[in-house]
Amino acid sequence: MLRGLPTVPAVVLLAVFLAGPIAYCVYYAFTDMQLTGASGTHFVGFDNFTRAFEDADFLNAMWLTLLFVVGSAVVGQNTLGLALAVLMQKATRPVRAVVNGVVIAAWVLPEVVAGYLMYAFFYDQGSLNSLLDALRLPDQNWLYTMPILAVCLANVWRGTAFSLMVFTAAINDVPQELVEAAEMDGASPWQRLWRVVLPVIRPSILTNLMLITLQTLSVFGLIYTMTRGGPGNKSETLPIFMYQQAFQNSLIGYGTAIALVLLVVGALFSVVYIRLLKLED
Repeated sequence: MLRGLPTVPAVVLLAVFLAGPIAYCVYYAFTDMQLTGASGTHFVGFDNFTRAFEDADFLNAMWLTLLFVVGSAVVGQNTLGLALAVLMQKATRPVRAVVNGVVIAAWVLPEVVAGYLMYAFFYDQGSLNSLLDALRLPDQNWLYTMPILAVCLANVWRGTAFSLMVFTAAINDVPQELVEAAEMDGASPWQRLWRVVLPVIRPSILTNLMLITLQTLSVFGLIYTMTRGGPGNKSETLPIFMYQQAFQNSLIGYGTAIALVLLVVGALFSVVYIRLLKLED
């Protein structure tokens, strides 16, 4: 028992500042707690969850969240990060320095700052439409006509650096003798990538997918800064919907229930990725 004594302060801190608030939030999800207009808080069981899955706005937020995660993380960040990592293997040092600098600069920006930059880019009179006008191409109000696409592209721009660094490290660890043997056997660059490199780095791909999926599920500041979930609810993902219900509509209990649903969605994604990693092992 004495050997575990030094860990007691850490355990206490985790219980007080992590486990305690989480348990309290779970309790709130089963109550009708409100910020205003209620004389007391009452236990309502699963009423908040039943209400959520009968709410068309909640189901729309669920769909947009899945679309946002798949489009900007699973397809966007993962694919672009892998493509850049592969291309940078053959690039010159100045080119690698410029590309890495540009990509990582977007990643280290605070989420709100990145959101304002993307808002200025996609705005009706912003940089993108100015460029299209200069090329004599038709422009449009991207944040009004295609808001979910705009926020997906913004998240790809901001988050690709993480995938780039993961895949660069993974590709650098691929045994060169395997690549050279495939080259001597007449394999083309595409065949070497598909049949040698990708199978070796598959665990890194799955790990990267899990991490960027969980990060993308919780994106709030970027979307809120660009569209606030609008117009209407066309870009209203679960974090935005949860914020609106809890703090704008003062429904703390209902908003906390939505937060728990988001937590379960993230857990399901994690279980799938961990299961695939175990199969790889």
